[in-house]
Amino acid sequence: MAPRLRVFSVLIATLFLIPALTLYRDLTKRSDIWWTPLGMALSLPDSKDRVEIYVGAQSLGTLLEQKRVSITDESASRALGASEIRLRFNNWDRVRAARIPALLAYAAVCGAGIMLLVLLATGRLAYRGERKAEE
Repeated sequence: MAPRLRVFSVLIATLFLIPALTLYRDLTKRSDIWWTPLGMALSLPDSKDRVEIYVGAQSLGTLLEQKRVSITDESASRALGASEIRLRFNNWDRVRAARIPALLAYAAVCGAGIMLLVLLATGRLAYRGERKAEE
């Protein structure tokens, strides 16, 4: 292999490793870390556009307004209010959907890098003058 092609193949291999390592890191990342932090959990009225909770056939919000949901502490039983219920959401589906274009681009770059390395290894990218010099 000509020295120019050897340098070119090392450059392509290096440029291949960047998206390949990024793909590996993204695909092996834990999927259970996308929950809303507890401090940012939404109250029941604030989350009406994303979730509705039903107990039996009635909405939890309706049951809380009617004071039909209670909690028992060590000392006594008391009715719960809507502000006491907090909701955390798992945003993994949104994060995964947002990552798809970047992952596809990284996969395309990896495929192009592999194709160029194969072309170099088989001698298809050698300059005509270099081919004649090798023969």
